[in-house]
Amino acid sequence: MTSNAPAKCCTIGAKHEGTPAGEIKLIGETPAYFAYPESKSTKLSIFLFTDVIGCKNHGAQLIADQLAANGYFVVMPDLFHGDPVKLNPEPGFNLMKWLEGHPVSRVDPVVVEVIAAMKQIYGAEKIGAAGYCFGAKYVVRFLPSAITCAYVAHPSFVTPEELRAIKGPLSITACEIDEIFTVEKRHETEAILREVGVPYQINLFSQVEHGFTVRGNMGVRLNKWSKERAFCQMVEWFDEYLKRDNQQ
Repeated sequence: MTSNAPAKCCTIGAKHEGTPAGEIKLIGETPAYFAYPESKSTKLSIFLFTDVIGCKNHGAQLIADQLAANGYFVVMPDLFHGDPVKLNPEPGFNLMKWLEGHPVSRVDPVVVEVIAAMKQIYGAEKIGAAGYCFGAKYVVRFLPSAITCAYVAHPSFVTPEELRAIKGPLSITACEIDEIFTVEKRHETEAILREVGVPYQINLFSQVEHGFTVRGNMGVRLNKWSKERAFCQMVEWFDEYLKRDNQQ
C-alpha cells in the first residue's frame, strides 16, 4: 500500500468556525453539499471526497465554500449512506469495524452516480477532485478515467496498484506526524509517481498531524498556517491543471 489503513487519528479533531454558505441537495438518494462560484457557472467543477466524518462536517463544508469562492462549482456527497463517523467518537468506537460496512463495493457506485449527475444534470465540462484521508483513495481510483486532475491530503488506504493506474496530475499534502501516510509510504508514493510520469507535487508540513487540513486546531498558530498553505496548494494546482488548461 502507498498509505496505511485509517486509524484513530482519522476521527479526532477540532470543529472549525464559520457558517457554511452552500446547500444540501439530493443526487438520486444521496445527499450532497453544493457550493457555487459567484458566477454560478458549473463548467469547472470539483468533486470533494471527505474523510470519515462526512459531508456535514462544517470544516469540510467551509473548504467547499472556499473552493467555490475561487471560481469552482463544488459537489461533496455523502459517501457513507447516512452513516458517517462522529467527530471525536465515544471511547470504544471500532473504526475498523465501521470500515467493514463501507467497502469499495458500496462507495464506488456513489461516486459513479455523482460524477454522472455533475456532467449530465449540472453541466460540468471538466471535473477535478479533492480528497481527504478516506476520500483520497477514491480520488486516486477515479483519476484514471472520470477526473481531470486531483489533490489529496494525508491519504489513507491507497494501494500501489491504484496509484500506478492514474492518468492525470496529482498533488499531495503530507504531514510529519502521520502513522498512515508514513515516511516510508510517502517515499514509495514518490517512486511510483516517477514511474507513472504524470505531473505530481508532494508538500510536507512539519509538526502537524494527520487530519490537520480539515480537523486541526485553529487556535494553534502553526496548524492554522499549515492548513491555509495546504489550501493554497490545492487551489493553485486546480488553477494550473483545471482552470488554466481550460483557457488554452
